[in-house]
Amino acid sequence: MKNRSLVSINDFSKEEILKIVELAAKFEENPNQDLLKNKVVASLFFEPSTRTRLSFETAINRLGGRVVGFTDASSSSTTKGETLKDTIKMISNYADLIVMRHPLEGSARYASEQSGVPIVNAGDGANQHPTQTMLDLYSIQKTQGTLENLNIFMVGDLKYGRTVHSLLQAMAHFNPVFNFISPEELRIPDEYKYWLDSKGIQYYEHSEFTDIISRADILYMTRVQRERFADPIEYEKVKNVYILKNSMLENTKDNLRILHPLPRVNEISTDVDANPKAYYFEQAENGVYARMAIMSSILGVV
Repeated sequence: MKNRSLVSINDFSKEEILKIVELAAKFEENPNQDLLKNKVVASLFFEPSTRTRLSFETAINRLGGRVVGFTDASSSSTTKGETLKDTIKMISNYADLIVMRHPLEGSARYASEQSGVPIVNAGDGANQHPTQTMLDLYSIQKTQGTLENLNIFMVGDLKYGRTVHSLLQAMAHFNPVFNFISPEELRIPDEYKYWLDSKGIQYYEHSEFTDIISRADILYMTRVQRERFADPIEYEKVKNVYILKNSMLENTKDNLRILHPLPRVNEISTDVDANPKAYYFEQAENGVYARMAIMSSILGVV
């Protein structure tokens, strides 16, 4: 994977995914290393971010690297009409690696074709979020002791949820059973169902989850994303359809862990936070170690 871009989780083979998970565990044991000393990483966030941007910057700093870039498009020359092509070609002259979040689907792939250095996709619209997927996989491995043969429940915005799209593709290597719970307006797109069919992966679709989460090993909650809706009335109709409450966890498996890519709005009640099955804040911490592993591998320093 040295000097290769990470645009889609499908850019990594099963073996490479397992290598990143193993490497993330080593970085968690020993996070402060100078592996990126004298390396410059450009952090280009054309769209707002808290966890992804800060965890990337924390990972770079813990590895002894330097960060340049911007935190939103308004502070870049795109406000003057500069194209993404020109921005990427210019910045690839300054950095050894570019981390990019952009609201347009396909933007990361396009950037990788223009850049002279590897691109790491930190989210491109509703398409992919492969580094989130790697921290999700690391979280699942840590909490379940395996990635194989798990019952994965995905709840909420499955249409626009790029974290869901990336995770289901990665987990397909490990013989899961998926349960998709969403309102009709936010169902998993057909293209992903066709893809799962082609891989022989079982999945079921539901509109309710209260009575079936007792079967889950992983409960992956997502927020309904206001920014993906052109019509605010449509957003208001579905924003609070699923709310996980602590009382709903009474008959769930002991090994169940609740994940969420964050930020949450109302979809997980705060009374869940103290439950030992809640893992979303630890999951966010795992992002630092997973991103350390990804960048180190791409830059060939491990």
